[in-house]
Amino acid sequence: MYIPNGLRTLKRHVFRRFDGERILKAAYRSLSHEDLDYVNPLTFSAKLFQRMIWINRHGHPLFTQLADKYRVRDYVSSRVGPQYLVKLLWHGADAGEIPFDTLPQQYVIKTNHGSGENVVARGPVDRRALIERFSKSLRESYYWRFREYHYHAIPPQVLVEELLEDGDPAGPLDYRFYCFDGVPEVIQVDNNDHSINPFYDRQWKPLELHYRTNARKVSIARPANLEQMLTIASTLSTGIDFVRVDLYNIHGQIRFGEMTFTPRGGSLSFQPAVWDLILGEKWKVKLPS
Repeated sequence: MYIPNGLRTLKRHVFRRFDGERILKAAYRSLSHEDLDYVNPLTFSAKLFQRMIWINRHGHPLFTQLADKYRVRDYVSSRVGPQYLVKLLWHGADAGEIPFDTLPQQYVIKTNHGSGENVVARGPVDRRALIERFSKSLRESYYWRFREYHYHAIPPQVLVEELLEDGDPAGPLDYRFYCFDGVPEVIQVDNNDHSINPFYDRQWKPLELHYRTNARKVSIARPANLEQMLTIASTLSTGIDFVRVDLYNIHGQIRFGEMTFTPRGGSLSFQPAVWDLILGEKWKVKLPS
């Protein structure tokens, strides 16, 4: 039976939406061992899945822009200034056009529409392998991994950026500010191999909070320019009910990392569990009507 293209597209859209919602509800049930209260969620996790389902239904152009690692640069530049951006060496929609011959010895390659696929180059590389790898990434939609719909509409590109190094063997350290409408409440410090998981409050007091059970116990020195980092995170997150703002601090030079709306695809399991409620109380959900 012949199905007109417009009807076929509508059918796929409807199926994606309802299938995505079913998968998100099942993921929350697996995480919390209870059904999601979509109408009156109380915990951070429940509010995160509530928003993910809402976006899966309606989309969110602003979140799509800010999750796009290329287009977010304009937002950061206009809010806090271009001096906080990592230097962009090249970008494009064809991995075969990466200008390897003119790149410095060290750099980072990633996509603008995914997560966790960065490649660090420190010298000669297998160009063909990288082109194949990123050509494949450009054909994929990160949405299908965790049903984070704000990734769905990002026009995919490859980005090549300068390599940031702060002297830490597993660095650079990634300072992750959990922000609620412009207020950074807790700060997580991460590294490239995700082997640490300390959390701090705004005064850099260590918190009894983590979500990685096998993380190494470490103590991270308070950044000398912590107040400046807090101001940047606050400015970038103002007007957004919740977003995680990630920053680097390279020998006192602050650089923007990314804005994350669904940490770990929503699968955070805070320990002790009371933190799920504590952070949930700080989140005043703002879903467009």
